[in-house]
Amino acid sequence: MSVRGKVIIVTGAASGIGRAIAEGFHTDGATVVGADVALLDGATDFTLRECDVSDAAAVADLIRSVAGEHGRLDVLFNNAGLGFRTAIPDHAPDQFEKLIRVNLLGPYYGMKAAIPLMQAQGGGHVVNTLSRAAETGGKGFGAYGASKAGLYALTRTAARECLGTGVLVNGLIPGPTRSGMNPEAPQDPADVYPTAKWLAAFTADDMTGRVFWNRQEYRIFDEANAAFSREIE
Repeated sequence: MSVRGKVIIVTGAASGIGRAIAEGFHTDGATVVGADVALLDGATDFTLRECDVSDAAAVADLIRSVAGEHGRLDVLFNNAGLGFRTAIPDHAPDQFEKLIRVNLLGPYYGMKAAIPLMQAQGGGHVVNTLSRAAETGGKGFGAYGASKAGLYALTRTAARECLGTGVLVNGLIPGPTRSGMNPEAPQDPADVYPTAKWLAAFTADDMTGRVFWNRQEYRIFDEANAAFSREIE
């Protein structure tokens, strides 16, 4: 489970889960570059760069510059995200679209830039932060759930497209974690790090196209579909 010496990018790293896992990687000897749209939360031990993940050119520049500076990119954690709880008819103008640009297009831009680079170097790992909101259909979570369901589909597709190249693409479900989006959640952001580290230590022979929660594979949609059908019948 060593990440020592790995070059890792973590988006959404100024606070919350992103900051906790970036700090964990740094402490465990990885070279970490965090990215965030606004650097508001004080000094960090790891490098933190300003990047709006909804800007395709900015994401591509970040990935190229990190790989160029350090000679490779081993892990991309697409963690940056927005969240709100609002019924679909009550969405403010562009509220849905803004969330999709960050939560879904941001990881897409990251994968689009990182995967060819990782394939050229002989391997790498993309980890996308997912959520059970993708499967539950919770009231008020239309935008957030749609973004995570879309990201799950992208994760599976990218994993299939990368078979045989040494590049893995997987998803991580943190579980209910305290953050700006969920300040009352029971879990501390640092509790996500063991699973993040475990995934970052994967090698080319490990699993791909899967979703993990607490270092266990989570079969998204399997149980939720049946539960949802019972609820709305």
